[in-house]
Amino acid sequence: MSRVGKMPVVVPQGVDVAMKDDQINVKGALGALGLTQNALVTIKNDAGRLTFVPANDSREANAMSGTMRQLVNNMVTGVTKGFEKKLSLVGVGYKAQAQGAKLNLTVGYSHPVVMDMPAGIQVATPTPTEVVIKGADRQRVGQIAAEVRAVRPPEPYKGKGIRYADEKITIKETKKK
Repeated sequence: MSRVGKMPVVVPQGVDVAMKDDQINVKGALGALGLTQNALVTIKNDAGRLTFVPANDSREANAMSGTMRQLVNNMVTGVTKGFEKKLSLVGVGYKAQAQGAKLNLTVGYSHPVVMDMPAGIQVATPTPTEVVIKGADRQRVGQIAAEVRAVRPPEPYKGKGIRYADEKITIKETKKK
């Protein structure tokens, strides 16, 4: 059995986990998330401890038990603490501005780039060169951060562009005569 799948998920106080026939819903202080249950995994709720058991002895069921366990764990963590991604803008004149549910980026194009944030995702700009994306759904937070980064990815010669706060860019050496 998967090592990750063997560990139970502890449901903290204030989090409600509801399991219907093929749907798992987690509700907490920061929102509600849902996930379609996989037929290869049996989920048991024992007084606030969720255990994930493969339905059969196949390799796919074993792998899926670990995957389902981690997805449900991410949902529980998301509705209690939330997830965030930090981006930094590197370049002369590069700046970001959060306006409600919109992110306005000035990153060297002839026009500003305006991005709409979906429901459940908050965006903040503590400084003009930093962007913080927060939300309960880990996958959506990461996807939105990747889309913001894709507006102007870091280039390898000067390092200008939008990068994750913890990302290291390897700067290439320019061509010599």
